Amino acid sequence: MGFNMRERLRAAGHEVIGYDRNQEVSDVASIADLAGGLTGPRIVWIMVPHGEPTKQTIEALAEVLSAGDLVIEGGNSKFTEDQANAALLAEHGVKYVDVGVSGGVWGATNGYGLMAGGDTADIERAMPIFDALRPEGPREEGFAHAGPVGAGHYAKMVHNGIEYGLMQAYAEGFELLAASDVVTDVPATIKAWSRGTVVRSWLLDLLVRAMDDDPELQKLRGYVSDSGEGRWTVEESVRHAVPTPVMTAALYARFASRQDDSPAMKAVAALRNQFGGHAVETNEG
Repeated sequence: MGFNMRERLRAAGHEVIGYDRNQEVSDVASIADLAGGLTGPRIVWIMVPHGEPTKQTIEALAEVLSAGDLVIEGGNSKFTEDQANAALLAEHGVKYVDVGVSGGVWGATNGYGLMAGGDTADIERAMPIFDALRPEGPREEGFAHAGPVGAGHYAKMVHNGIEYGLMQAYAEGFELLAASDVVTDVPATIKAWSRGTVVRSWLLDLLVRAMDDDPELQKLRGYVSDSGEGRWTVEESVRHAVPTPVMTAALYARFASRQDDSPAMKAVAALRNQFGGHAVETNEG
């Protein structure tokens, strides 16, 4: 995803230097070389797995960046980690913005939905980057300054909780149709929902795409992992006493998928692979 974002930024005329531990896709050999290759004040966008990899990257950047530089954390970090990241960089005079990013493997072409958290001045400074990454059209339909540091990742967390619920609803519909002794063409039925119906959506289009290749999703195991955001959403709903039965049930369904092979979870696995390039487990080994 970070590679695709780099290419989209370059296509928009931005100078981009990328560092990756995989030297085959990296422009420089180290984080220090990345910092040295940019003219200050610098903007550095982090796109690595959340948790320890992000923490280590923040610590490494703190040692090579200068006062006035800006770090944008675009991974799926938990919002509670943003304050610590910002505080560490602030000791060196480096600014911090967190951005929830949605768009998966399709974002390179379609653009990315962006939810940012941070000071207004820092958001405005990075706006040319955000404008290059977001979809074409009105800015407010693809970008939001959600609030202070942490708000971007909080917004993305809730976004992903909703995503869990939507995928689960489509998946359960798929399983019910497949179980019916009345409906004889499940893929055609679902494809017919693509236009004019109230349940049409990009996720539905991706499910149709998956079934075009594998009508009964027989190539997939009904095993679906979760990357954290769904759990955090449910935890927040408990903390605020906000009922989220759909999101919670969708998360629990993923847990259940790891115990038995489920037709519904095959559909969820197919959707995650289609929109985000997430790995799937197949019956073909």
